[in-house]
Parts: sequence; structure tokens; C-alpha cells
Amino acid sequence: MIQPSATPQTARTKASRPSRRATLALVSALALGGLSSLGLPAAAQAWPDKPVRVVVPAPAGSSLDVIVRAMAEPLKARWGQPLVVENKAGAGGTIGMDAVAKAAPDGYTLGIGFNGPIAFGPFMFKKMPYDPAKDLTAVVLTTSQPNVLAVPANHPANNLREFVAWAKGQGDKVSYASVGAGSSSHLSMELLKSVAGFQGTHVPFGGSPPAAMSVAQGETQALLTVEPALLPLVQGGRIKLIGVTSPQRLASRPDLPTVAESGYPGFEALAWNGLFVPAGTPPAIVSRINADVNAVMAEAAFRDNMARQGLIIGGGSAAQFQSYIDAEGKKWGAIIDKAGIKLD
Repeated sequence: MIQPSATPQTARTKASRPSRRATLALVSALALGGLSSLGLPAAAQAWPDKPVRVVVPAPAGSSLDVIVRAMAEPLKARWGQPLVVENKAGAGGTIGMDAVAKAAPDGYTLGIGFNGPIAFGPFMFKKMPYDPAKDLTAVVLTTSQPNVLAVPANHPANNLREFVAWAKGQGDKVSYASVGAGSSSHLSMELLKSVAGFQGTHVPFGGSPPAAMSVAQGETQALLTVEPALLPLVQGGRIKLIGVTSPQRLASRPDLPTVAESGYPGFEALAWNGLFVPAGTPPAIVSRINADVNAVMAEAAFRDNMARQGLIIGGGSAAQFQSYIDAEGKKWGAIIDKAGIKLD
């Protein structure tokens, strides 16, 4: 498958995202009742009558690519048409999402967007080739994934409280890695620095492998990124995990405390993604796509597949997804402005 109303660390409110109960109720209704229960117009039920293109603004094999390809066969069964996956990576995801924004608004071009080119970009780039709020329509939240805090295996801190105390004692000597400037990895650490009150120099890398290796080798002292990217080094005893940015502990690591329970209530930082269509796409088609994707995400096979990737299933209505995006923009816009992060 967030918003500082008073302070940057305030977690997103329950109203800004679909609750688990609401999401499960919706997908169950879809699975049991089918599309007819939604009373969709005949035009939407007639769609599609040709293949549907899905733009992935990331390389083949990326988590975004995996999500879309996992949906391809179940959606083909529902639509009677194949999904044509088109990978358009580059420029922090903006190249792919620009292609979606400029496509015909007929329901035959979808894109899987994520934090960067949707919620972060407007605050980081001096000029974007599209306006996410005006040129794209949110359809459905697909998945989300928390970051975990990794430090070298021989680091003196064994939990977040100890790490923060250590970092404060280092003054300006702490350096932290990220998977790229302006990424969720980067901004999550900026948020942690802000709420915990320690300093740190950002060292951006081109992806998770080199960033994680810099921590393992002691070149940097910390990294926030998604867990699967770190597993080889964790299993090899070269780095250790001391916190997770989700509201609840990971099912795969029940002994790993959250940042929120480690002294920073309300802290939450998730890497999320969802489906979008060009603005102007008929609402009935948006509703049809939303309903069918929700139904696919309710299927056990899909849910098991996503769980193996460390992904949390999303779901809910298009309106709920848009509310979440709006809240994310407010939250992270404040962090981006405070940190002075600008990308040309």
C-alpha cells in the first residue's frame, strides 16, 4: 500500500489515511459483490477494449516494477486486456510520471507514482515538467514500506536512545548515508534529526547497495532505508538494525522497536506508492480501476507476494489516497524547507 499540524514530527491523522478496518471492509465487499455492487456506469464497465499501459518510473526489477507485474495477470483476468508495463526511470521518477501526466485522459495510461515525484518534488525542484496536483488524478494507494535505521555492527549504540545520545556527543562529526538526495531515505533522517535534536552530514549514494556498504565499512555512521536492501549485510553481521519508522513493529522483526516507541511519539515515515491517471480521466473509469485494484489487493496470492517483499498493502478510495497525498505534502514540505533541500 502525515502532516505536521503543529510540529514536523506529528504523525498523519487517522482521517488522512484509510483505516485497516475500512480498507478490509472495502476489499471484502468488492471481492464478494463484484463491480455491480458499486453501480458503475455502463461506459466504465465497457472499458477497456484495448491493452492498458502502466508506466513504472523505475527500472525493471525495482519494487515498483514488482508491484505492477504482480497485478498484471489478476487485472488481465478482470479486464480481458493485457497490461503493458513500460519502465521509464530517471530524474527521481519525474520522467515516468510526466509521461503519465501528458497522456490522453482515457484510462489507457496509468502510472505507479511514489513519494518523490508526487509529494516531495514540488518542494524540491525549482520547476517540474508537470504539476502533480493539477495534471494527475490519484486512483489508489498500492503499498507502503517503512525505513529501518542501520548502523555499523560495532557501533556502541544498540538502540535508538543510545544512538541519539551518541550522536549528540559527536557534535558535527556524524555523517549519514542515503540512497539519494531527496529520497525517502534522506528525508526520513532529516525528520529524525529534527525531532531528536542531533546533527549529521548527509552523504547521498546512487541506491541502497553502495549506501549500505558505506555503513558496513564505517565510512558513514547511519542509514535509513527499506529492510530488504539491508538483509545481506545484516545476515553477514556487518550492520545492525536499531529502529523502524512505521507506527507498529514489523511482523518480520517483532523485536525491533519503532522510533515512536523509542521516545518520539507520533513519528512515522513511510515510502509509499500508488496508481495515477492523467487528470481529466472520466470519474467512472477511475472508480472502475480503483475497485478492481482493491479487489486484486484482497487476494491471498497477491498479499502473500507483497509480504515477501516487505511491503504493506494499501487500498481504499481515490479520495482517501488524495487526502493522504495532501497530508504528506504538508508534512514533508516543511522538512524539505527546513533542511534547505533543493534539486535542479
